[in-house]
Amino acid sequence: MALLQHLVFFPVLIPLLMGTLLLFPFFHGHIPRQRVAVFIANLLLLVTAIKLLSDSLTNGPTMYMMGDWQAPFGIALVNDPLAAVMLLLTAVLALAAHMYACAGDDQKGPFFHPIFMYQIMGINGAFLTGDVFNLFVFFEILLIASYALIIHGGGKQRTQAAVHYVLLNLAGSSFFLFGLGVLYSAFGTLNLADMAYKAPGLDQEHIQLAKSGALLLLIVFGLKAALLPLHFWLPRTYSYTATPVAALFAIMTKVGIYSIWRVHTAVFGDHAGELANITPDWLWPMAWLTLVMGTIAVLASQSLKMLASNLIVVSAGTLLIALSINTPQAMSAALYYLLHSTLASAALLLIAGMITDQRGQAQDRLVRARSVTQGAMLGGFFFIAAVALIGMPPLSGFVGKVLLLQASTDNAAWVWPPLLISGLVALIMLSRAGSTVFWRTSGSGSDKVRSHPLQIIAVVLLLSTLPLMVIFGGSLTELTQKAAEILYMAPQPVAEIL
Repeated sequence: MALLQHLVFFPVLIPLLMGTLLLFPFFHGHIPRQRVAVFIANLLLLVTAIKLLSDSLTNGPTMYMMGDWQAPFGIALVNDPLAAVMLLLTAVLALAAHMYACAGDDQKGPFFHPIFMYQIMGINGAFLTGDVFNLFVFFEILLIASYALIIHGGGKQRTQAAVHYVLLNLAGSSFFLFGLGVLYSAFGTLNLADMAYKAPGLDQEHIQLAKSGALLLLIVFGLKAALLPLHFWLPRTYSYTATPVAALFAIMTKVGIYSIWRVHTAVFGDHAGELANITPDWLWPMAWLTLVMGTIAVLASQSLKMLASNLIVVSAGTLLIALSINTPQAMSAALYYLLHSTLASAALLLIAGMITDQRGQAQDRLVRARSVTQGAMLGGFFFIAAVALIGMPPLSGFVGKVLLLQASTDNAAWVWPPLLISGLVALIMLSRAGSTVFWRTSGSGSDKVRSHPLQIIAVVLLLSTLPLMVIFGGSLTELTQKAAEILYMAPQPVAEIL
């Protein structure tokens, strides 16, 4: 029982310890041992996420103070339904991406497995942290790990994409620090619960500082979330990096969106007095343009990975529009759509990698080429992922789109057209991509190139979640509603939360 009291820290502790252990001589250079160790770690993270989700629904939000230091001075980790859902999503995605990598991608460069663990550590920490400074710390951990993962396997294109990615994120980190300094001078604390409680009582001298800090953080989170005009790094980076890494990165934009939810909705939400709802007015036009530009980019996609990457931009724009509507119903719909879009986009990226292996020099480009060896299987996988991403019944994409449309009835004139048109464009481009890859062929595929069983299992794992989100849609929407309602609760003193 004593151990379970510290369970909130496990999603950070498990990948931290495993990533460090993998650097020891017993594991270093021994790929099979590293694979088994990381697989066990991923299973432990999955079980931990399920337990934390159950606890958050039973006991409500809980704050865990590292080293038993009292808030707001100590390092706080918060477990609530929103954080637990994101942890569970990360665990499922990490398990699938790692299984795919174990088919051979992990041998294309050194230190893949420990870096993979540190990446998961940073993502989980960002979802759990209860103060903005440690959000910055975990951002830096996941970014440093992502720098190494992007260039895994080497190559000119990956190096160029990595340079752009690193430079943009270094600039973003600088803005993050400036924003933290401004917010600390305004609030005297960076604990999120304490900031939310103090926001209504700030005097005029500090209100403008708080607004400036909030908008600085919006720029930083917008960069991570691929908000226009800060989204141009994403398609190039995701389409050129290794396939399992790109699949794991499907959740990276969601870290930025989650951060906007956690900081701007909870701290600068309806209960923040003069600071209330300062984000939607700035976010709304940029989110709308992100969706529109992402849709245009989908039409211009010349490869499967580029198409999947641009669809991630479209999903980011969709989620940011829902966020700018700023209601619990819209937030609940957005959380459901976030789960769907992350899993479906990651599945499409993995499928694109399998197709690339079987098409020879054409790789995943949308041109006439030899037929893939396992056309029936890959065609079936592609069809399921495409139906989900388009938003057609009976898969989760349809439910997610319906929930978003229902949540935006008061803004239907602005929200419905881009949402529906983006689905139509996705239908056109995914149909074109599927017909090009599987029907416009010249010659037969090589029987020597076949997908590894682990790759198939990874894709099946992700695709199977899409109908499950429909089958258990009632329970899942109740969960997303509870997660959204917590963000809109009136703030309480930190002592009462503890």
